[in-house]
Amino acid sequence: MKQTIDLTKQAPRSPRVRLGGYAILPRMLDKGRATVAGKNGEYHYACPMDQSLLEFVGVDSEKLKKQLAAGKGDGEILEWIETHAKHKRTPSEVHAWSAYMDQRAPGDHESREFFDGVHAKIAPKREDISTWFDLLDVDDYVSYGGKA
Repeated sequence: MKQTIDLTKQAPRSPRVRLGGYAILPRMLDKGRATVAGKNGEYHYACPMDQSLLEFVGVDSEKLKKQLAAGKGDGEILEWIETHAKHKRTPSEVHAWSAYMDQRAPGDHESREFFDGVHAKIAPKREDISTWFDLLDVDDYVSYGGKA
């Protein structure tokens, strides 16, 4: 059984952390468990980034949330995903998708404006923030008292 993380007191795992080779998955599980427990704070389970993973594997967010509510640990959830996924992915496909997500940056004007606005607010002097994962990591850090 996985202990619920209280996202009002600490950040979820980085989107870079992998489970079964999948980027985003451990973070999404943290947010899902916190949501089930009513301790998600400002974090959103099944946000657009989570949806990209859910679509890649072909799993419904509500069905996954029921598994989280049942108290399953990370390994059990990974096994459940691999069993119930509509899209059976090879390890090389998972690796390629995760590598792509790790390097993904805003791809349109609206996304770039949003990204730049958050970046300017939380870490204006940081010149190394170029991907969505960079932005999430620094936002998590700053949100819990870190100085960027």
